[in-house]
Amino acid sequence: MAEASQKIAPSKEALDLNVITQTGEEARPMTGHEAIARGVWEAGCRVAAAYPGTPSTEILENLAKYPIEDLHAQWSTNEKVALDVAYGASYGGVRAFCAMKHVGLNVAADALLTEAYIGVNGGLVIAVCDDPGIHSSQNEQDTRMFGKLANVPVLEPSDAQEALEYTRWAYELSEKFDTPIIVRSTTRIAHTRSPVVVGKRQEIEDKGFVERPENIALPTTARLRHPVVIEREHLMEEYFSKSDKTQWIEGNTDVGIVTAGMSYSYVREVLPGVSILKLPATFPFPRDIVRKFCESVKRVIVVEELEPVLETAIAAMGFTVEGKEFFPRAGELSPEVVHEGFAQAGLLKPRKTVDIVEFDQLVRPPVLCSGCPHTGGYMALRALNARVAGDIGCYTLAAMQPLQAMDTCVSMGSSIGTAVGLAKAGNETRPIVATIGDSTFLHGGITGLIDAVYNDADITVLLLNNSTTAMTGGQEHPGTGKTLRGLDTHKVNYADVCRAVGVQSVKEVDSYDLGVLYQAIREATEYKGVSVVIANRPCVLDPVKIKGPAFQIRAAGCTACQSCMNLGCPALSWSDEMLDGHHKIKIDETSCIGCTLCVQICPSDCIRPAAELASA
Repeated sequence: MAEASQKIAPSKEALDLNVITQTGEEARPMTGHEAIARGVWEAGCRVAAAYPGTPSTEILENLAKYPIEDLHAQWSTNEKVALDVAYGASYGGVRAFCAMKHVGLNVAADALLTEAYIGVNGGLVIAVCDDPGIHSSQNEQDTRMFGKLANVPVLEPSDAQEALEYTRWAYELSEKFDTPIIVRSTTRIAHTRSPVVVGKRQEIEDKGFVERPENIALPTTARLRHPVVIEREHLMEEYFSKSDKTQWIEGNTDVGIVTAGMSYSYVREVLPGVSILKLPATFPFPRDIVRKFCESVKRVIVVEELEPVLETAIAAMGFTVEGKEFFPRAGELSPEVVHEGFAQAGLLKPRKTVDIVEFDQLVRPPVLCSGCPHTGGYMALRALNARVAGDIGCYTLAAMQPLQAMDTCVSMGSSIGTAVGLAKAGNETRPIVATIGDSTFLHGGITGLIDAVYNDADITVLLLNNSTTAMTGGQEHPGTGKTLRGLDTHKVNYADVCRAVGVQSVKEVDSYDLGVLYQAIREATEYKGVSVVIANRPCVLDPVKIKGPAFQIRAAGCTACQSCMNLGCPALSWSDEMLDGHHKIKIDETSCIGCTLCVQICPSDCIRPAAELASA
């Protein structure tokens, strides 16, 4: 590709982010992740796997809408298994795909770093979705740094159209350079909807399994492959420097902006008319084109989300570069944040601020859903004054008021291992309980349970089984008996799994039967060794659940004791009626699902079915 083709003059069409090239092909409104799924399908992918994780979940859900004859799409038990499945398909000579959120990449990293050495047979693309701003994650993590660590190229689309095009392109690069390719998305790319020109599916010939020494990762083969990986990095640097997808937008040369991904869209919106170098890939870093761009402008500023990856690389080349002194390392960028950054850099005038009037009002903290089956278990743990090692899931909300029944939470599947460590520390006088959801247990909890039994830890595991992956919107998993496409399959029996790894004390209870639940948890904490209580009840958002009759409070009988408010149920709130200076309680019948939890803990027996009170 000639260098001249990389430079484009600004135009009305280029400055309008809603205009797409008219090619005569069909344009459809798509989110970024619908577009990635479309790109996977159009590229002729045959096998796709993932573990759901916001904001990456929708990619596989959309892939499952394409014909089963075209590709196999599945939920896997965790991200490493998903990558293993995709890599196995690549070994088999077909194009394969894997999706995960940024912290899921940590789980899959062991395999990924070795796969970069081995290379691919069929093209392998991995969509990794970062979460700047921590909308639904336990940390902010920059996948670009992981790509550099793994020597795996990282592509960064800036809108839904590029999400499709870069995904298709990633397969070509994967096979051309014999490497997995990461397509980095973000929460904003995932959920932004815009018109996308789509194409047709490619039919890619199966290559079949190719026997070669590097298929087996041994020290002898790895030593030979490492120089190949380094040479590949240099080749891809040169490729990206010459690629027509590396856009040099000519403008005022007093300042030049280097950017990539969603940040590019913000720059074009906020600061038109300047010179911009938009990089389609942030690793390998295309030094040649970056050097020429930096030499062509008087001042270089980098706009990028999270870590100063591009800024550091440019500074290492000897250029004076600015960036993170104007744009934050923490949090999500936006047009407003980018405008403020350019204002600090002296390129724009600060926007006028609007005075915000603050009102002194009581704000209800985030709580579990009305009738959530996890509520009763945490009520019991609080009553027992247990030391609770929590896990990742909806039930992390139990750490907040009013339940306040969780002491630790680290990462997927960490709860049981954390509880083992607390027990082995030997200084805890309270019962030690690990709480973990069903999908999380299958994802990373089983190995922790095996460790607990093997090391004879005195802990209780409360397995909160709501028969779905609720935290990401209700996806299927091996414990639901359904596949991603809704087909019947084998259903994991948790009690059998626990007994199979050596747990002697296993009891299953109904999450809504508070008396039995309290007793089961108390007896389990008194057991010496590893005990497991499995609390079963479907998620209240399960579309096939049967909603019970709504309840209402007989105001005359309410003593304003506030016992039911300790559930944190959104259907319960204070009424205007007072008793001895305390508000009585009322129930929003439209929110109540009839779970009876409040009925069971009400000491004045004043909560009755709404229909009964209405007819009285």
